[in-house]
Amino acid sequence: MQTVMVFGAFDPLHEGHRSLFRQARRHGEELVVVVARDDRIRKVKGHTPRSLEEDRLSHVQNEPLVDRAVLGELDDMLKVIIEHKPDVIILGYDQVTFDDEELQGLLKKRGFEPEIKRAIAFKPEKYKSSKVKG
Repeated sequence: MQTVMVFGAFDPLHEGHRSLFRQARRHGEELVVVVARDDRIRKVKGHTPRSLEEDRLSHVQNEPLVDRAVLGELDDMLKVIIEHKPDVIILGYDQVTFDDEELQGLLKKRGFEPEIKRAIAFKPEKYKSSKVKG
């Protein structure tokens, strides 16, 4: 069974995220969603999340297309990937922490080589967390 992994803050969860889940499901039978920790959001986005990580995790767990939702790691972002060993990683169109090749190289150094793809934006003028009211 092919496992697919996606990442995000999901703050708030919206139709753009559901589009990401649908796109990811096209690449495998099991969808694992990694929800960013509150501290990571503060570091990467420069603001406190609207909802606590436990609440965001619960919302994602309740999505019908999601098989498993887990919190990301605080100090080693790659640890959750190595732990769950997805066959495919789908990055959001706007996720820029790593470019695809850099992420592939970092994972290869750890002996893991999943396929990495990019999702296509779904109405980003309307469904982007910075534009959606929580």
